[in-house]
Amino acid sequence: MMNLKNKKLMILGGNPETRVLVEIANSMGVYTIVVDPNPNAPAKTIANERYEHDGFDIEKIVLLAIDKKVDGVLVGVADILVAPYQVICEKLGLPCYATREIVKAFCSKDGFKMACEKYGIKDIPGYYINDASMLDKLPNLDFPLMVKPVDNGAGVGMRICYDIKDLKVSINNALLFSKKGGVLVEQFMNCDDMFAYYTFKDGKAYLSAIADRITTKKQGNLSPVCIGAIYPSKHSNKFIKEINPLLLNFFEKLGIKNGVLNIQFFVNDGQYYAYDPGFRIQGEAPHIHINQINKFDHRKMLINFALTGSLGIDDFSQKNDCLFKNGYATTIWVLLKSGTIGKVKGLDIICSDKSVSFVMERFKENDIIDSNMIGTERQVFARIYVQCERFEELKEKIKKFEQILEIQDIFGENMIIDWISPESVINYKTN
Repeated sequence: MMNLKNKKLMILGGNPETRVLVEIANSMGVYTIVVDPNPNAPAKTIANERYEHDGFDIEKIVLLAIDKKVDGVLVGVADILVAPYQVICEKLGLPCYATREIVKAFCSKDGFKMACEKYGIKDIPGYYINDASMLDKLPNLDFPLMVKPVDNGAGVGMRICYDIKDLKVSINNALLFSKKGGVLVEQFMNCDDMFAYYTFKDGKAYLSAIADRITTKKQGNLSPVCIGAIYPSKHSNKFIKEINPLLLNFFEKLGIKNGVLNIQFFVNDGQYYAYDPGFRIQGEAPHIHINQINKFDHRKMLINFALTGSLGIDDFSQKNDCLFKNGYATTIWVLLKSGTIGKVKGLDIICSDKSVSFVMERFKENDIIDSNMIGTERQVFARIYVQCERFEELKEKIKKFEQILEIQDIFGENMIIDWISPESVINYKTN
């Protein structure tokens, strides 16, 4: 990679996951400027400069970038900001891994649904609507149903509905979280859940990671938030053989040249149903496992691209291995109930474990988990990244860390909602 010292990079968004991106940029000698309307956004605390512009105030951000003579712009871990990122880069004439067509296909759920139909990718059965009264004119889907804002992520505004009254209320609620004023009503999928994570370099697509998602079922009709991921997926062989070629054709026709993309899939009776794409760095952060095992860092690559127009890794194809060199990895998501965090015990022991490469801690003692965070990824206390050579060892670490970690509220009550059950993680090949 080129020497980027003192190059000016504007980063859109300031959440805890984006903070790590800013840390990486700082470590590369880059001068960082973070734009986020929240004055207390975590990424702002370590940036060289920080501004409280809304990410959708494009003209104001463009003028700021011109004034500061920035060398590049990059979106952080925020799906909703990919669209303005593309427009801002276009207006400034700076490198951008997204195009208008890519944004249309991957940055809203309705746009993705249309792209899947156009390119022959099966997605979840459902409908786009912008008013609950439209239900009377649509063919019936069987309950339970899932309601989602078309242009929001991380579980925001999502609800599982079990009857028509609940469905109408959930649609009206979801519309409040949609800038476009639209929602998807989809069949609720109670089956295997997985994701495929791609790297695009100079016009070629590479499958870089594939994993199974485990979600909690303990939060009623709220969105099933992830509590863990297992790499590589037990569906890897079939996915690579049958679904990957369809996606490669999709990506080629869409004209993707550079960037990273995550697409989730439900797997039911041997059929794969695509949903919730993310054309940016992910909250799940597969790049942490990839960097630990395959020795390349998507964060550094995207920073390099924003400032030079190149991802900067010449031997990428030799390093990339979506099956993780026959090893295994897990991301443990620690979800909390609402309340004030009183005591955290054992996290330091977990951080020091030789199998743990990173812990993304999003909250500290005395921080508050608001009730409106429940059912979204905002309730995640931490993500723990573990890599092991054998699957049995991975299962042992999951059990061990559950016993070690204690998080209590100020009244001494347990705040951890759920944990991966190793016994439920079956059908994996073991070395």
